[in-house]
Amino acid sequence: MPSDPAADPSPRSPTFTLIPNPDQPYAGFPFVSSPAPSSDASDHPDERDARLKLKKTVPPYNAHRTLVLCFDGTGDQFDDDNSNVVNFFSMLKKDDPSQQLVYYQAGIGTYNIPQVARPWLAKVHRTIDAMLGYHLNSHVMGGYEFLMQNYQHGDKICLFGFSRGAYTARALAGMLHKVGLLPKCNHQQVPFAYKMYSKDDEAGWKQSTAFKKAFSIDVDIEFLGVWDTVASVGLIPRRLPFTRSNTHVRYFRHAIALDEHRARFLPNFWNRVEEALRVGEREMHGPSSRKREAPQSEHLAQEEAEHEEHHDKEDSEGEKKVTRRSKTLHRLETEYSGGERHATHVEEVWFAGAHCDVGGGAHPNDTRNHLARIPLRWMIRQCFLLQTGIIFHADTLRLAGLEPSTLYPRVLPRPPPPAMPASIQTPTGTTAERTRKFVSEEEEDLVDALCPINDELKRVRAWWLLEWIPQQLRFQDHDKGDSWVKKLIIHRARGRHIPRQSTHGVKIHRTVKMRMDALGYEPRARLKMGTEPEWVD
Repeated sequence: MPSDPAADPSPRSPTFTLIPNPDQPYAGFPFVSSPAPSSDASDHPDERDARLKLKKTVPPYNAHRTLVLCFDGTGDQFDDDNSNVVNFFSMLKKDDPSQQLVYYQAGIGTYNIPQVARPWLAKVHRTIDAMLGYHLNSHVMGGYEFLMQNYQHGDKICLFGFSRGAYTARALAGMLHKVGLLPKCNHQQVPFAYKMYSKDDEAGWKQSTAFKKAFSIDVDIEFLGVWDTVASVGLIPRRLPFTRSNTHVRYFRHAIALDEHRARFLPNFWNRVEEALRVGEREMHGPSSRKREAPQSEHLAQEEAEHEEHHDKEDSEGEKKVTRRSKTLHRLETEYSGGERHATHVEEVWFAGAHCDVGGGAHPNDTRNHLARIPLRWMIRQCFLLQTGIIFHADTLRLAGLEPSTLYPRVLPRPPPPAMPASIQTPTGTTAERTRKFVSEEEEDLVDALCPINDELKRVRAWWLLEWIPQQLRFQDHDKGDSWVKKLIIHRARGRHIPRQSTHGVKIHRTVKMRMDALGYEPRARLKMGTEPEWVD
């Protein structure tokens, strides 16, 4: 922990990955008369609350400008059942571009591609886009152009997304790393820049490096927050560069669903920089380095054996080809990543529920309580803990179940979960529930944690066709050095695999424990026997 978190280190300084101290006030706010942590009356919650009621936004002001880009999930846009991306975006201050500039992009498959003029053809394109992510490039370039037109030196860039929108956000961060950010008004160069970004052979990487030096500026991503990134980006889900690890991202936060179990919704995890470097170095230095690392840990071998049992046991020629390609991409990412390397601070946390119970969009907007509110609050809390400077409307935070005085000027430690009531009653979502007075985040957590899970396999039976039809699925296997793996399997609605439990542990939100205690809930994702999760808030 840094001794002086108020200092705002340069993105390229050695202190790049240090987490701000939540016990200290926000950096860069000379007008905030907040004392050092103490137990005197000046820091009493009631007085903090009274002070914050005078402020319409939290924080009320920022020492730097923040650019916030939000990418919605497949088929998601503003409607009667908004996702967490829309809900998050609705809380942001939007009326002062000198302090904060915001951008929202509807999900893949929701809007017309500009080059398609005929309405019937546009509808076909939207359908194909929703099914396959066919126009992922247009979505990435849309966010890139927003940054190109608006970025100024000193701005902090924060990206958010859900589902395929989460992958779009990660791809945009990767594009900024590989080819940099073009100066304002270079619209004609953007498609070429994306082409440079997506080329992953040796010649393409050399061209990207030369392109970045000739045309672009180097920018960093302050915060990348995503809800349940899925690997199913298209029929051929080829991985784009720097979507799995990216040394230009300072903080990465990922909320993952414990109960999603559809074949096309395999989770897309982040790769710690030390793992990416290890794979790249093995490719560069040859078999001898593999031998030196072999005795490193028996746990890795054990995890590999476990994962082999989880999937089919025989490797096909196709799998070997995909694995080789993935390792080559790792090597090139490592070789062309630039001079200094900084480890992204990564936190991936599991939550109760299926895909839309983490990213939202399964309930009408007037539903007071549901599971998706929990990962939304967690993401907002991370924004304050890491001092991103993102400015929220105070009244909307309360609607989400957060008390602003617990988040600013410093983030207060959360009290223990409330005691379980003698009788458990699942929330009904009625109007009376919707208008019930906000009491505390702890009470909201308890009520939300007991809400039903929205299993799409139960709601839409057609999804079962994909579970019983043999499919050649491609996914990234953490237990094989983050390699792409391609296997022909019958998925049969199996729960998600939690990788590397022995070596990395498992972080699970504390509301999952509350649900277990109250309802006897058992997550579909499998915890390894003897693994004790780390309960986080």
